Amino acid sequence: MRNTIQRFGAAMFVPVLLFPCAGILLGLTVVLLNPHLFPFAVEGSTYVKIVSIFQKASLVLFQNMPMLFALGLPIALAKKASGRAVLAAFISYLTFNYFIAGILDIWSEQLGINYQVGQTGLIEISGVLTLDTSIVGSIMTAAFTVWIHNRYFDLRLPEWANVFTGTPLIVIICFPLMLVLAVLTVLVWPPIQNGIQSLQIFILNSGAFGVWLFTFLERILIPTGLHHFVYGPIYFGPIVTDGGTVNYWISHISEFANSTKSLTELFPQGGFMLIGMGKVFGCSGISMAIYATAKPENKKMVLGLLIGATVTAVLTGITEPIEFTFLFIAPMLFVVHAFLAASMAAIMYMLGVSGNFYSGIIDFIFQNWLPLGANHWMAYVIQVTIGLTFTAIYFFVFKFLILKFNLMTPGRSDTNIKLFTKSDYKNSKKNKLTNQSDTEFETNDLIIQQAIAFIEGLGGKENIRQLTNCATRLRIEVSNPELVQEVAYFQSYGAINVVYKGQSLQIIVGLTVPQVREEMSTRLK
Repeated sequence: MRNTIQRFGAAMFVPVLLFPCAGILLGLTVVLLNPHLFPFAVEGSTYVKIVSIFQKASLVLFQNMPMLFALGLPIALAKKASGRAVLAAFISYLTFNYFIAGILDIWSEQLGINYQVGQTGLIEISGVLTLDTSIVGSIMTAAFTVWIHNRYFDLRLPEWANVFTGTPLIVIICFPLMLVLAVLTVLVWPPIQNGIQSLQIFILNSGAFGVWLFTFLERILIPTGLHHFVYGPIYFGPIVTDGGTVNYWISHISEFANSTKSLTELFPQGGFMLIGMGKVFGCSGISMAIYATAKPENKKMVLGLLIGATVTAVLTGITEPIEFTFLFIAPMLFVVHAFLAASMAAIMYMLGVSGNFYSGIIDFIFQNWLPLGANHWMAYVIQVTIGLTFTAIYFFVFKFLILKFNLMTPGRSDTNIKLFTKSDYKNSKKNKLTNQSDTEFETNDLIIQQAIAFIEGLGGKENIRQLTNCATRLRIEVSNPELVQEVAYFQSYGAINVVYKGQSLQIIVGLTVPQVREEMSTRLK
């Protein structure tokens, strides 16, 4: 069950990773429409009309978020033919909403639902007015569809029925299933919506303590993979605000940019999006502490390890490469990290900082500082000041704990992670994969080489039962754990670390993990 939940949470990353690029475009259009910066940005001018076209186009991902999750989750969850699973999930999601629309059109009065355009709790999807189930509906339909797809996609039908084999069969099976799901949703979801509205009020009234608790839970649950279920319903679902905090911020960013009210007054929900503070400012201090405590002869090697991981964390907000360099060596440091990150977010919120800060500095700049800087620059000065102060706190606290308890972080022992050059990588590959073809040895594609090595290190493709990935990690289930190589083997082929837990293991790869997983999946067929 735990592995299933972790796989499901990791699949959330597929659509989520698309948001930063769309956010950059939106932030730029807001800046270009700011008359304080561009005096010729006059309402009704040709310039404003053209930029407004780009601004509307940049909202396509945020305003179709449920559909994005319905299409994105099957890519990571399907065990085979993921493209066909996406098509089946798309059809199921539309069928689900069309069923709901049909039920409401006939029985809305009996159900006590005011079935009219513009009413709270309703939304138009693909031309029909249906219940606004946000990402909950898309996740449910995608999950059921992928489950059916994984079980019956390869089912062999009689000769006369071969035309229904594969995706048509999945759609046929899912059709009545979507009807049952729609009926249950119509009965259950409206009371849930009322409860969510009450929960929104409670969460917003929790103030800085709520921000602290949310941030702490989101960080501390990273090793379990369950942190996706902490931030997902808030950022992309209806728990704090209708449509999710990300969509709300994006939809109102122009309004916030033109207002002189405090950010916490304009967008109190933004306190729950300050988890990026620990990613940008916290991970920087952690890296400096790890480097400072490394042995002198290992500092150069450790610096090479930390630069890439720190830049990844600061720019994109993906912290796993750096966090996993010390998480399983010294878990107590991760608890301290979660505590400091939560404290930093809460202090910033109390001093008026709010906004779309759940990712890295790229989003800081394009979705906050640039578009809102003219009227809210003082809040951002406070933010950076507190952030740099916490960078120093992180550095001294981590350095003290590492030395006090003699924690074996990278560079403090003779068995630390070794960074391999490209030639080292090729030479070790040739020595260890003697049963692979010459053409595979000669290739310059490190992704292919890494995929081959990982499959071999996992005991061969016959030993791999399941393969998925999240933002930086491969998640694997094997039949026989005894056939799996030690951590050093995978590190020699570029892995940052490996986490073993019975038949389940995680290989921390980095940002190239989607390409590695795809290459491995191709070779496992």
